[in-house]
Amino acid sequence: MDLLEDKATGALAGAAVGDALGGAAEGNTPEAIQERYDGFITGIVPPFMADWRNARPIAPYHKGDGHVTDDTLMTNALVDVYATVRDHLDAYSVADYLVPLMINEKRWIPELESEALLLHRVFLAEKWLVTRLHYGHIDPREAGVGNVVNCGATMYVAPIGIANAGAPEAAYAEAIDVAGAHQSSYGREAAGVYAAAIAEAMRPGATWQSAVEAALRLAKDGTKDAIEAVVEAASGVENWRTGLHVLRAAVEPFDTVGPNYRAPARDARIPSRTKSIEELPIALGMLVAAKGDYSDAVLGAINYGRDSDSIAVMAGSIAGALAGVESIPAEWISAVNEGSRMDITASGPVMAGVARDIWAKDGERVAQRAGAMDALTAAVAVR
Repeated sequence: MDLLEDKATGALAGAAVGDALGGAAEGNTPEAIQERYDGFITGIVPPFMADWRNARPIAPYHKGDGHVTDDTLMTNALVDVYATVRDHLDAYSVADYLVPLMINEKRWIPELESEALLLHRVFLAEKWLVTRLHYGHIDPREAGVGNVVNCGATMYVAPIGIANAGAPEAAYAEAIDVAGAHQSSYGREAAGVYAAAIAEAMRPGATWQSAVEAALRLAKDGTKDAIEAVVEAASGVENWRTGLHVLRAAVEPFDTVGPNYRAPARDARIPSRTKSIEELPIALGMLVAAKGDYSDAVLGAINYGRDSDSIAVMAGSIAGALAGVESIPAEWISAVNEGSRMDITASGPVMAGVARDIWAKDGERVAQRAGAMDALTAAVAVR
């Protein structure tokens, strides 16, 4: 395994482990989590509610017990798209490849404990893709307009960072294009910034500081402001165990959902230039509080609650890309493999191979442009 494959596997397995560990805590407060599990979550736990099948009829999913959620399922689907195209993606790739995967191909859905279409597991913001692109025939570059503005487009774009390993600006641009089919406003912006952070974390010699710096360099509007506020707050806490409410207070002015995650405010998740999704700034804050340590960053994300699985996906993928797959506790990987009935280390080598192919094509494109520029600048034009 070379460094590219190690980092790619660390990023994607790291995301999947965070997803599976964080699913049980989703939607709850730190206090409720600690009461339910007799303290902080430190590994795989059972569902928060024993009657998970009926507790929330709109989302009858078996979270916990090592089950990955839609975050990982969508990430794996995007890897499948890359494996088919073997080049950079855009909004049209979502319409041409990702949506058909969602509606035509059955795969094992751990939270449903059965094979099903991905469409039947994803939540409403992701069902939008099928409605707008397959049935509405909307221009893919504009299809995200009108969708709820949340972390839906962000949670699965880590593969874009791997495809553009070492090039945060390129990852940002590609993710912004791809996410246009899914989201608008700060939901789309967060996807670009997250992909950029992954691309930086993939670079040899990258650090958690440089990943955060790449995110801040490229972030715009409320997303940038929220990341700055949370990173500053995280820099001042001793650790996440004593800093959960400090980080929440830092992101609260930019979060539209409000204090009750299960009952969003009436103006929640609408476009704005001053707001941000909560998940990405908090994930970066956990990375700072943990000083890049994989386990600590993921556990902080999980015990924060609210959208804990997506926060842990983002924190875990960046930390995993930085330090490679060995930074992820082997017992967590094994438990998630068993609980989800999938090999969560399999997608990393696939994306590493795709990244090699893309880099070769990028080299050809650069050489062609260099030839054109040489010709353009070699002599005075004859008029």
